[in-house]
Amino acid sequence: MRHLVIILGDQLSLDNPALADFDPSQDHIVMAEVMQESTHVWSHKQRITLFLSAMRHFAQALRAADFPLTYYALDQHHYPDLAAVWHAMLQNDPPQAIKVCEPGDWRVLQDLRAMADQHQIPLQLCADTHFMCSIEQFERWAAKYADKNSTLRMEFFYRGMRKKYNILMEGDAPTGGDWNYDHDNRQPLGKQGPQDLPSLPVFAADAITQEVMAMVSTRFADHPGALAPFVWPVNREQALTLLAHFITHKLPQFGPYQDAMWQDTPYLWHSLLASALNLKLLNPREVIAAAEQAYLAGQAPLFSVEGFIRQILGWREFVRGVYWLDMPALKSANFFQHQRALPNWFWTGDTHMQCLSQSIGQTLRTAYAHHIQRLMVIGLFSTLAELSPQQVSDWFLAVYVDAVEWVELPNVAGMALYANGGRFTSKPYIASGAYIQRMSNYCTGCRYDPKQKTGERACPFTTLYWAFLIRHEAMLAANPRTSLMVKHVSKMAAEDRLAITTFAEQRLQQLAEL
Repeated sequence: MRHLVIILGDQLSLDNPALADFDPSQDHIVMAEVMQESTHVWSHKQRITLFLSAMRHFAQALRAADFPLTYYALDQHHYPDLAAVWHAMLQNDPPQAIKVCEPGDWRVLQDLRAMADQHQIPLQLCADTHFMCSIEQFERWAAKYADKNSTLRMEFFYRGMRKKYNILMEGDAPTGGDWNYDHDNRQPLGKQGPQDLPSLPVFAADAITQEVMAMVSTRFADHPGALAPFVWPVNREQALTLLAHFITHKLPQFGPYQDAMWQDTPYLWHSLLASALNLKLLNPREVIAAAEQAYLAGQAPLFSVEGFIRQILGWREFVRGVYWLDMPALKSANFFQHQRALPNWFWTGDTHMQCLSQSIGQTLRTAYAHHIQRLMVIGLFSTLAELSPQQVSDWFLAVYVDAVEWVELPNVAGMALYANGGRFTSKPYIASGAYIQRMSNYCTGCRYDPKQKTGERACPFTTLYWAFLIRHEAMLAANPRTSLMVKHVSKMAAEDRLAITTFAEQRLQQLAEL
C-alpha cells in the first residue's frame, strides 16, 4: 500500500484534500465508528445519529465512486477508539505513508501523531482546503494584527476576508458603505411574536438512518436527548436542499430577528446549516455565494445577507484560527477561576427559570439552540453562576448537533465564558434578566421577576449579574466597554451591596433548586 487515507467523521466531502492524488490501485481508505467519539463527552442521541448516519452515507458515496474502503461500523467491531482501529490497520498492512486532512480536534491530532510515531510511518497532514483561511494564514494574520495585549479582533479579520475574496465589496469599499449592520439586526419580535414562519423541509429517514437510530436508541439509551424530531441533512443532496430552502424562505427575515427568542419556537429564521457545514456536506464558498447572489438579485436585504455571511466568513473562520493558535491552553483556561459543577437540570431542563427551561429543554429535544440562546441565556448564566468552564464546554460539545471542538470550544470558553481573559472579546458577555425580557417572551409566566435584585421573586440572572459587577468592579471599571455598567455599583450604599452579595451567595448555594 502506498497511502492509507484516514477520513474522520467530520470530513465527509469528496473534495477532501487527502483524496487529491488518490490511486485506487495502491491507496486505501479507512473510516471508523468508535464508542469513544460518542462517550468522551455524554453525547446527545441526535448528535450521535447525525455523525454515524452521515458517515455511512458518505461511505456509500465513496463505494459508488469505486474508492477502496474499509469501514468499521460500531456494531461490527470491538475497537474502543480510533487509535486502536488505526493500529490494527497498520499492523495488518503497513503503508508507505498515512494521509489525513487536518482534524477538527486537537485530541485527535495528538492521537494521529502518536500512532505514526509508534509505527515509524510518515504522516502526511493535508491542509484543510474546506476553510477559506488556513491555519498558517491565520497565524500570520494574528502575529501582524494582535494588539499589545495579544488581543485579536474578529471584525478586522472579517474585513480582510471580505477584501481577499471580494465578497459584498464595491472596489475597496464595503457594499452599502458599512462593514456590518448589527444595528439593524437586533430587533425583538414584539408582542405578536414570530409571524409567517416557513416550515422546514422534511428529510424522510432512509434505511441507513433508520438502522442508526435503532442502534442509538438501544446502545446509547442512557444518553441525553430525544431522537425526534430529527431535521438534519445526512448527505450532500439533503444539505443542498436545506441551503436552497434557507436562501429562498428564511434569509430575507433572518437579519432583524437573528437575536430574538420565543417560547416553544426553536428554529425561527435561522439556517440550521451549521451541522452540514461542519461535517463538510456543504462548502462555505457555495453557501456565501448563494447568500450574496440573493442580495444581488434583490431577493434578500443587505442587512440580512451581511449578517449571515459574517457568521460564516467571519466568526466561523476566525474561531477555527483561534482554536489552533491557542490549543491546548484554551482547553484549561479559567480566567475567573470558576469551579462550580453544573446543576443536574442542565441534563433535564427542569428549572423554574423559564428562559433556561426553554433553552435547555429545546436543546434536549432537538439538539439545537441558536447563538443567542447559547451565548446570552445558557452561557450568560454559566458565567454569572461561576460554573466550571471545562464542564460547561464539555456540555456544549455533548448536546449540540453541530458541535465539533474547533468551533465549540472558542465560542464557549472564549466568548460565552470569558475563560481566556478576553483573548478575542472586548468584554465579558454579562447582562441582567432585563436583556432576556427585552429579546424574548421567556419571562412571561416565569416565577422570577427580572426587575428584582433580591427576594424570593428576584430573577437569578439579575441577582447574580449585580453580584458579578460588585465582585469584579475594579476590572470592569477599567474597561471602556463595561465601565458604565459599574458606575451604578460605585454609587450603591454599603448595606445594599451587602444585601445583594449575601442573597447571591444563597442563590449560588441553591443552584439545584432554582
